[in-house]
Amino acid sequence: MTWDVAVIGGGVSGLATAHELRRRGRSVIVLERQARAGGNAQSERIGSFLMEHGPSTVASTAELAQAYSRDLGLEGSRCELGDGVRRRYLVQGDGLSGIATGPMGFLATDYLSLRGRLRMMAEVLVRRATQDHEETVAEFCARRFGREFAERVMDPLVAGIYAGRADAVSVDAVFPKLRGLEAQYGSVARGLLARVRAGARMPASRFFSWRDGVGALPRALAAHLGDDLRRGVTVRRIRDHQGWGYRIETAGAGSVEARAVVLATQPHVLAPLLGDLDPAAAAAAGAIAAPPLAVVFLGFRRGDVEHPLDGLGFLAAKTEGRLLNGAQFSSTMFPGRAPEGTVAVAGFLGGGRNPDLANRPAEELIDLARSEFTDLIGARGTPLVARVRHWPRGLPQYTLGHRERVAALRGLPERRPGLFATGNYFSGPSIGECVDLAGATARRVDAYLGAAKNRPMPAAAQA
Repeated sequence: MTWDVAVIGGGVSGLATAHELRRRGRSVIVLERQARAGGNAQSERIGSFLMEHGPSTVASTAELAQAYSRDLGLEGSRCELGDGVRRRYLVQGDGLSGIATGPMGFLATDYLSLRGRLRMMAEVLVRRATQDHEETVAEFCARRFGREFAERVMDPLVAGIYAGRADAVSVDAVFPKLRGLEAQYGSVARGLLARVRAGARMPASRFFSWRDGVGALPRALAAHLGDDLRRGVTVRRIRDHQGWGYRIETAGAGSVEARAVVLATQPHVLAPLLGDLDPAAAAAAGAIAAPPLAVVFLGFRRGDVEHPLDGLGFLAAKTEGRLLNGAQFSSTMFPGRAPEGTVAVAGFLGGGRNPDLANRPAEELIDLARSEFTDLIGARGTPLVARVRHWPRGLPQYTLGHRERVAALRGLPERRPGLFATGNYFSGPSIGECVDLAGATARRVDAYLGAAKNRPMPAAAQA
């Protein structure tokens, strides 16, 4: 059988692309090399505890993800962020500094020094950049808000969202709106104020999930695809198929012909597949690093943890010298993450800040996490549950030059008609961003197929 579209990669991006194309009446096959689809969006029940191996939330602004939740019958198990989330926490010395979630939170706490807060407020007086050159997040924020804000606020934020370093990732790639506000208004604060006065709404910080975790979404997408999702299939090569489409050669599972191909794999898998087809895109994909990351999940009796756990979790600035990049208070975030009388926390180690740390044995990582949780939240006693997930390749790093790499990958269909790429290295690693991009990719593929519908299949391609 010849398919309209072959999607290579059965993570959230690939599954959502396939789902959207099927909604548009296209025949789709998904080839996933792992035995389990979903990529890093994996949720696991450990007794009555629920561990998220990867992402744990979906933003309330993710309209397409919410639409799929309704389409796939997941709304009955949807759960909103818990009422216990009242503060945000940052590591400060031997404990945590609680900061109110409102926009004035950092001005009303001693987490930043008085000098640091005054410098932050003086951002409106800082002249806009006179040269248009790419900056890291640390460089941009130090220039506009001061070095202390860059090191103690933005560095932990980048570690929490991207598992990266603020002095390595590009502000244009990860926070393009900040750069845009400076360019348009001469000041980030002045730009935000102008938009509020114009009636713009500030970004919402609410999140949701499902009773059985974020993994419920890829599981539902996979079930909906049925036999059109082929697991355990490793793609070896993609060939231009007589100018009509593409032939995909697999390891031991034959070949697949399709009029269009969507590459929804990790960059390190994408690069060799594109090597013979588009060297520019292959080089761009190969230049995207994804350093190892580890997740340590621990469950405790409630009485063994002193901290109220009244937040999403905590983040740690590099200057604090902690091994944990940050942590989530899993049982506070959503109901059903821990049985009554217990709590669950998850710590994150490695990434761009300390990649080698993530490769240490599970027992060692558990001991490291327990030690830091003892210091920071007063967690004592033997955990009821202790589990580690090693990710040999973690989140993609949006380092300097990332915009150009993405541009080379976005331009793939112009150089190789019918060949498209999508994934968490384009516009953000969150579930909502991946689903939104998958929807946009599917629309581009559908438009391409619609424009090419009158082009006949060459006789050689039918053989």
